[in-house]
Amino acid sequence: MRTKKGVITSAKMTSTVSVAVHRLVFHPVYKKRYRKSKKFLCDSNGMDLYEGDKVLIEECKPMSKNKHFKVIEIIKAAPRVSDIKEDKDIEKVIHREKTGADAEAKAKKKSEETKKSKNEEGLGDSSQELGKDAAKEEKVTTEENDNPESPTTNP
Repeated sequence: MRTKKGVITSAKMTSTVSVAVHRLVFHPVYKKRYRKSKKFLCDSNGMDLYEGDKVLIEECKPMSKNKHFKVIEIIKAAPRVSDIKEDKDIEKVIHREKTGADAEAKAKKKSEETKKSKNEEGLGDSSQELGKDAAKEEKVTTEENDNPESPTTNP
């Protein structure tokens, strides 16, 4: 029986997978090797197979019009992503802290609001300071008037 090594390209059918087998062919005129591929429909034998798995397939009696091979073993399994981890990652992405341009815009808006509030408070303080300065000036003028040595009060 013929055996071939290939990569699973589709595992969407029930108990059937599509396996791509690559081989190198020598060109007679250009004297170069090039890659040829062929897809085979294979029976999965109840194995848990996914796209990207490297498998060994073996020829068998025809199971259907196009299915003449069955998977014997998994040579190398493709990395699997568990659905639970994927769901957690999606939740993290949805409810993440904003970064980049969104965060910069938010920080800029916040800083503008704080500047506004400080300016409003600053205006109130400056008007009070102006009032204090005016009161000090009044005291200075009254003290000058009370001073007996001032030139206007000479008898």
